[in-house]
Amino acid sequence: MLHLKGFTFNAFQENTYLIINDKKQCWIVDPGMYDSNETIALDQYIAAQGLQPVAIINTHCHLDHIFGVQALKDRYKIPFGIHQKDLPVLKGAPTSAMIFGFELMTAPEPDFFIAENEALKLGDEVVEVRLAPGHSPGSIVFWYPEGGWCLGGDVLFNGSIGRSDLPGGNFDTLINSIRTQLFTLPPETVVHSGHGPATTIGQEIQYNPFLQ
Repeated sequence: MLHLKGFTFNAFQENTYLIINDKKQCWIVDPGMYDSNETIALDQYIAAQGLQPVAIINTHCHLDHIFGVQALKDRYKIPFGIHQKDLPVLKGAPTSAMIFGFELMTAPEPDFFIAENEALKLGDEVVEVRLAPGHSPGSIVFWYPEGGWCLGGDVLFNGSIGRSDLPGGNFDTLINSIRTQLFTLPPETVVHSGHGPATTIGQEIQYNPFLQ
């Protein structure tokens, strides 16, 4: 089985996740650590649990989700993967950082690309990948059917949806992605989002005001 551990980092209150298997291998998802204290907190948890990071995988590449990527690449010598369609967002992150008053001198380089409908394997466990653009061109969702959960990035929130007014975003595309890529999951699926508390597919189908 795969297990999740969540952290909340940086001024955007971004959710960073570890996906951990029974052999204590882990993926680091959307590392948002902005300062050294946040990086230390994540490192200390990994060390205390005896975890072995094997890769960084991102749902998308807005700056609040990539602040900590380079530090992890340097420390653990692990590769960084994104969907190829989010490469322009990644490249534009230093400019976005300046606009928002943050420091990000250079964007980290991706080491591999994650394709939609790909089956990612952590040990013997498989996570499915769904492309869900609209918040960003290459936003992807990681779905773990056996555990009944998905990591939705900034596509769908508890009672809300991701922004579509950033470069590469589109409201109609986002709504279509939610309906075709998320609302087609079982209603009991728990959605762990890039910001805020978790929700379920069934709850958002019934109550989300943007999808009624």
